[in-house]
Amino acid sequence: MIRHILVVCVGNICRSPMAEGLLRRELREQDGFTVESAGLGALVGYPASEHSIALMDELGVDITGHRARQIHPDMVGAADLVLVMEAGHKRAIDDADPTARGKVHRIGEWQGADVADPYRQPRTAYETALADIQAGVASWVEKIKA
Repeated sequence: MIRHILVVCVGNICRSPMAEGLLRRELREQDGFTVESAGLGALVGYPASEHSIALMDELGVDITGHRARQIHPDMVGAADLVLVMEAGHKRAIDDADPTARGKVHRIGEWQGADVADPYRQPRTAYETALADIQAGVASWVEKIKA
């Protein structure tokens, strides 16, 4: 049973905070769920990017309190499901921790797609990333709740 979800990207300031916020919102009625995020090369202590905060605010999801964290093996071990943004992230986690294999998947797994990194790009790149994240979250939530 999936109860603890870890969402991972690179810096933990753009994509994973948005996905974390959406997953929390979608799973809030489910008792006992934990959703957190981290980065493979996190900008530790940094808040979510301005565009990420603004886009999530438009959806009624507050991520202003987010602070970037570096992924740690204990986080991966504690998670039932690790959702990454790109196939390369999956390989990096699987290579670093072979025991994680089988619980690390792309957030866009069911769409057969990676979520492109919008870091330091215009708002439109964040909008595209968010749309891809929303599609992935919807698919995963459907499977988690089933």
